Amino acid sequence: MLFTNARLVDPASGREGRGGVLVRDGLVADLGPAVTAAAEAEVVDCGGQVLAPGLIDMRTFVGEPGAAHRETLKSAGEAAAAGGVTTLVSMPDTNPVLDDPAIVDFVMRRARDTSIVHVRPAAALTKGLKGQEMAEIGLLREAGAIAFTDGARSVTNAQVMRRALTYARDFDALIVHHVEDPDLVGAGVMNEGEFATRLGLPGIPREAETVMLERDIRLVRLTGGRYHAAMISCADSVEIVQAAKERGLPVTCGVSINNLALNENDIGDYRTFLKLSPPLRHEDDRQAMIAALAAGVVDVIVSDHNPQDVETKRLPFAEAANGAVGLETLLSAALRLVHSGQVPLSLILRAMSTRPAEILGLPGGRLARGAPADLIVFDPEAPYVLDKRELRSLSKNTPFDEARLEGQVTMTMVAGRIVFDRRPT
Repeated sequence: MLFTNARLVDPASGREGRGGVLVRDGLVADLGPAVTAAAEAEVVDCGGQVLAPGLIDMRTFVGEPGAAHRETLKSAGEAAAAGGVTTLVSMPDTNPVLDDPAIVDFVMRRARDTSIVHVRPAAALTKGLKGQEMAEIGLLREAGAIAFTDGARSVTNAQVMRRALTYARDFDALIVHHVEDPDLVGAGVMNEGEFATRLGLPGIPREAETVMLERDIRLVRLTGGRYHAAMISCADSVEIVQAAKERGLPVTCGVSINNLALNENDIGDYRTFLKLSPPLRHEDDRQAMIAALAAGVVDVIVSDHNPQDVETKRLPFAEAANGAVGLETLLSAALRLVHSGQVPLSLILRAMSTRPAEILGLPGGRLARGAPADLIVFDPEAPYVLDKRELRSLSKNTPFDEARLEGQVTMTMVAGRIVFDRRPT
């Protein structure tokens, strides 16, 4: 297949320009301004749209096994393809928990059979996600686990975290941690501050994040283990990560697209689809996260895709579950930063493809000869109004319902095969 008349953007090298891409046997065979193919090749005219590596989402909650009514690997794959995500990392918060090699193997086989995108499971860091006893990192890694995390839970026991980092270091395994101290969160349900007070809701202080993050960084310095803070959300956390990187520690971090595109004021009149963990912060913190992304302190952008059904979201704000779906809106929401002139397109794509690939040790995230043909074509200017009823996710709890967005995926290719195509027939 030959893609022509495209705006090629390679976030790995920073190169950008007009040209085409030739795909053969699931790989990028050739690319550039004058690429050609044999007569039998199928030709796709991109019409000047952007052609880039497929997105890699490092934080996706999928209901299967145990909560298939919220999301299945099949529906998550369809949602991912529509949003330009060609690889998703599934969290271990399932029933049963992904703390056994057999369950990891089941998810991988199930994903191969039903999902149209790549699914790489992250295994539990502690048994049962209880934070008390370290999981069998070596065996889980052999079974195919790409990283180790307790998902939406934090490991509060410093000794357990120290052992996990030490053990993971010997396997060169990646520890991904949700940095939020549950004791400091307490009964809090949104960002602590004036707006929470006006709404009469208990707040979550920034220190719930920074105290846990600071502890983890010190344990990384003690052990030398590879560490990734799943999502940071405030200016103080940026300073902590920046200082750790300046000391040469093996530390990376992510940010949720929600904390880049929204702030606490968007909660408005108790909109439960915007009840998230970490919570939406003050506008000053949102701007600090954008600046940190532009400066390279923040490595990756994640969707934090967390499907919730009506029973867990159609409740008073304080009682509703945390989480929002985000696979289909990840790129469109991130393009807001491009259209506002705050972050260039190549850097946005780098944070959603190249850097995740580097951190996870995956071959994707680049436009180069021999690279996997996991590709997306999208129109960064295409305007639309999001209708949650049209989402491919089984759950519809999107914070961007009825939002005006710009940028739509036209085509998604996974391993040389087109899995999503929005072109008119």
